[in-house]
Amino acid sequence: MTFYIDTRYANCSLEICRLLKACILEQTLEWSEIIFLCIGTDRVTGDCLGPYIGAQLSSHVFPMVHVYGTLSAPVHALNLTDTMQEIQKCHPGSLIIAIDSSLGQKKHLGYVTISNGALYPGAAVHKKLPPVGHIHITGIVNVSGVLEHLTLQTTRLSTVISIADQITDGILYMIPLISKCGFIQIL
Repeated sequence: MTFYIDTRYANCSLEICRLLKACILEQTLEWSEIIFLCIGTDRVTGDCLGPYIGAQLSSHVFPMVHVYGTLSAPVHALNLTDTMQEIQKCHPGSLIIAIDSSLGQKKHLGYVTISNGALYPGAAVHKKLPPVGHIHITGIVNVSGVLEHLTLQTTRLSTVISIADQITDGILYMIPLISKCGFIQIL
């Protein structure tokens, strides 16, 4: 099931927190760390949601939580496979939460989606990349249709930042909750 959260509503970051926590609780995987895999590039406005969130998250330190993909060190199509190999080597048994921007229907512009299961990065622009993550979060930054590359390049930065800030806040609310409640499982 995919959850849709409209970032224009008050308290949407609390809803993001609640739904992300629910997705984590549904995981049957034995995990000892959480990895936030923030996918995208800072070279395309509509694709910088992941690295922007990664940069914000990396300024906070939480035990057993790691961030891959920031504005200064993005994870994108050219290094995604290598990054996944590094994560599997350095953090075996981790729960991976993949974050990326996406294109969607006009009625969902500005929404966040949260779902269990892998993310298929680059799908909006017809790239064939490996699926990643146990849970994924996307921010719908623009409308899909024709010329997706151009659509991402002409996406408003204010839209991306607004969505990214809500996702970041939701994650930052959620991390202490899972730590205090004992949801970070130790192998």
